[in-house]
Amino acid sequence: MRPDTRTGGGPSQRMLRVGELVRHALAQVLQRGDHIDPILAGHIITVPEVRMSPDLKIATCYVMPLGGKDVRPVIKALAANRKALRMEIARLVELKSVPDLRFLEDTSFDEGARMDALLRSPAVARDLDHDATDDIESNDDETDKE
Repeated sequence: MRPDTRTGGGPSQRMLRVGELVRHALAQVLQRGDHIDPILAGHIITVPEVRMSPDLKIATCYVMPLGGKDVRPVIKALAANRKALRMEIARLVELKSVPDLRFLEDTSFDEGARMDALLRSPAVARDLDHDATDDIESNDDETDKE
């Protein structure tokens, strides 16, 4: 979960709950595939996260087409069709007011791959081996004292 820097801390329970409702509704609408836009109809789009503004008026939807291809055209197509998507979400989710939708590329998969590569790097492996030998030596020292 990306921290919300505007509120000084993490998102509130209400923001998380509404974000999940919007995420599920948006995923359902995109899964049905009855879009006028041929770009959206030609892609399977995942919605890993929806982050709400503190006043619940803006929903930032992090999206990624399956396979990570054609990200820019898909985001442009989603932005162009956001009014229709918003109306579909309003039909599926009971909210006082339906938030305005904003679409961004989800980079969490890239960040995860970057962290995985970093953890597998030789420098980290060397540090982990060094820590493991320190642990073994400290355990040996404790058994010697007893």
